[in-house]
Amino acid sequence: MPLIDLHARNPLKDGRQSARAMQIRRGVQAFLADLGAVTLPEVTLATGRRADIMALHRDGTIWIVEIKSSVEDMKADSKWPDYRAWCDRFFFASLADVPQTVFPDDCGFMLADAHGAEMLRDAPEHKLAAARRKTVTLRFAQTAAQRLRAAELAGVELPGDDA
Repeated sequence: MPLIDLHARNPLKDGRQSARAMQIRRGVQAFLADLGAVTLPEVTLATGRRADIMALHRDGTIWIVEIKSSVEDMKADSKWPDYRAWCDRFFFASLADVPQTVFPDDCGFMLADAHGAEMLRDAPEHKLAAARRKTVTLRFAQTAAQRLRAAELAGVELPGDDA
């Protein structure tokens, strides 16, 4: 993937997500922001897998939220257990028309729409080891900085640009 895309494209949107997944993402990110967390979508982990949403809380706690927009989407996913090794809490998030019964009971669950989300089931905590926490936090920071730089190079107007 080139660092600079010469096409009129926003580097903050990768275009792989369905409209339903984007509704869930917007709602979950708003909910997590209300909790005081900062979020990044589509964070590539050291394993090469991509977390749909990674949240970094003020206390350094790291959550991963896996977006599932349909029953078929959930049934086709066998990789989600791998994400637990990279966060303190792991959640699924979906829309109201996806039955909650398809999601494992030993994970957190958020019900979302384009305007917000609510946590219907908290996720069990499995604290990261210090070295893994440092690795994940650095990846989060580097990913955020790279995306900000790419957005600036692409001329995307960012909050605070009018100052």
